[in-house]
Amino acid sequence: MEEGLKYVGAGLATLAMFGAALGVGNIFSSYLDAAMRNPSAAPQQQGNLFLGFALVEALGIFGFLIALILLFVV
Repeated sequence: MEEGLKYVGAGLATLAMFGAALGVGNIFSSYLDAAMRNPSAAPQQQGNLFLGFALVEALGIFGFLIALILLFVV
C-alpha cells in the first residue's frame, strides 16, 4: 500500500511540469501578441520574456525533482 501511494504522490508532483508548460506557452503567446501590436517595443521586453521563461521552467524542474525524491529517496 505504501509503495503504491509513493507512486501516486510522484505522479501528482509531476503536475508541476504540466503547469510549467502552460506557463511557458502563456508567456510566449502574450509576448508575440504584444510584439505584433507594437513591434518597436518588442526588443525592450525581450529580457523580461527570458526571465519569465526561466522562472517558470525552474518551477517545473523543481516539481520534477520533488517527484524523483519521492520515488527514490523516501
